[in-house]
Amino acid sequence: MATKKAIKLTPGKMIYHNMEFIDSDVGRPIRILSEFMGPYQIFRQEGIKNTIVFFGSARTLPMSEIKKRMKGCKNKKELARLKHLEAVAEYYDAARELGAKLGRWANKQHEGFALMTGGGPGIMEAGNRGANDVGTSSIGLNIKLPFEQHPNPYIDDELNLQFRYFFIRKYWFLKMARALVVFPGGFGTFDEMFEVLTLIQTKKYADKMPVVIFGTKFWNKVVNWNYLAETGMIDKDDIKLFHFCDTVDEAYDVITKSLEKTMK
Repeated sequence: MATKKAIKLTPGKMIYHNMEFIDSDVGRPIRILSEFMGPYQIFRQEGIKNTIVFFGSARTLPMSEIKKRMKGCKNKKELARLKHLEAVAEYYDAARELGAKLGRWANKQHEGFALMTGGGPGIMEAGNRGANDVGTSSIGLNIKLPFEQHPNPYIDDELNLQFRYFFIRKYWFLKMARALVVFPGGFGTFDEMFEVLTLIQTKKYADKMPVVIFGTKFWNKVVNWNYLAETGMIDKDDIKLFHFCDTVDEAYDVITKSLEKTMK
């Protein structure tokens, strides 16, 4: 049985300045509390009061980038991966366009709106990029992972936050959320989407918040929504908790019309 390494404390030094202690198992509650409380101060300083949140895969690439990488690529495994990603490449451009369009709308509201993503590449990058294109506050909630996750360059410097804990990061996704758009993604996107839908379904959070699930071709292949209702696993009315959209204009209309009603 492995023994725990003893924590060395420097005499006369404040314990909370000792990073060996902060990074230890004993220091975990302090790390958790810091991730809960730190963003409050940052968002208050930056005047952020409301967010529109984008979920989606970190792996999605725009078609232009896929073609660029394919050109001259001799690695069969990489070529096969890029070929697979062609099927969802359209969603990168849609996320960027929707981010910009919602950003322009948000800029006119003067209500402290920002666009928020998980801060990484792929759909997250596209959403932040769209907001950045039109000068809308662009937030990235990054998570410390061994692969895939790194901050994209379209997040505002002062709104580029790094998290260690998934559950606190998800808390901040929803804390100021007024609308949610879910683009195609994998396990992480499913986890985030279904947690939000569960909270809305059980009336634990924002039952009036518009939730757009973008890309019926993808989502109807990976989730049999109607069968969930047919078998009684969810109520038929639960399918009304979200809106399927296939175009930027459609998603924009669903979100802005819903938000404008609540803002009157």
